[in-house]
Amino acid sequence: MASAAVLAAEGRFRAARARHRLSLALGGGALLAATLLAAWVGEVSLGRLARGLPLAWDYVSRTLPALRWESLGADLAYWMWGLPDWLPLLGDTLLIAYAGTVLGGAVALALSFPAAATLAPPAVVAVVRRSLELARTVPTLVLALMFVYAFGLGPFAGVLAIAVHSAGALGKLFAEEHENAALGPVEAVRATGGGWAAQMRFGVLPQSLPGMLSTGLLRFEINVREASVLGIVGAGGIGEELYLAVRQFEYQDISAILVLILATVAAIDLLCGRLRRRVIGA
Repeated sequence: MASAAVLAAEGRFRAARARHRLSLALGGGALLAATLLAAWVGEVSLGRLARGLPLAWDYVSRTLPALRWESLGADLAYWMWGLPDWLPLLGDTLLIAYAGTVLGGAVALALSFPAAATLAPPAVVAVVRRSLELARTVPTLVLALMFVYAFGLGPFAGVLAIAVHSAGALGKLFAEEHENAALGPVEAVRATGGGWAAQMRFGVLPQSLPGMLSTGLLRFEINVREASVLGIVGAGGIGEELYLAVRQFEYQDISAILVLILATVAAIDLLCGRLRRRVIGA
């Protein structure tokens, strides 16, 4: 009896192991096939990569400034000659990102409650979630092109583009924060006679707020990067000057503007990271 049970258990173990190995083999084969198909569709070529890398480095080397220790001050002044004009444009970029994040976050907050599956009827959730998907599916550059056509050149188009995309992205993330909230406080507010809005305000929002603030700060970091390139389509910011430098082959201006953008983004990343840690730890 005991030996028969052991043999039966061993047989089940071997069968389960065989099924596991088969599933791994099938999964690995499917992954390999998908990779090869993607490489074929994308026209990936190691030969073209090897031939193009020296050309890419040649372009990068042209953008590097000639800095000499004995004349470092003069060389830096020559490299950053456009700083008085670039800094206001960089400020415009930050304001575009900030205004777009605030507007998009406000819309996302309003739509996140009916988008949460635990807080609204399924039909309402489906409609709101499809709307949020549409807002975040369209790339920011495409939205900026649409708004430039509708409202003209300038930062306003960039603010609207970032706001629409941020509303779609943050709305989904805020809704997921709400879905993780405990429903006990909601039931307590309802028992006191509070309506749906009061239940969201006093039952859900206090639980979701730290995660929402952290997500909003992260979105602001992303939007600063997005706003840096919206000037390519005439939506304001330092991207316009960068695009002009690229078109006119002003190589050292390209590197100077990129250094300014990188320094700004790095500073904002550090600041927002510290704020997120304080918010989550609060």
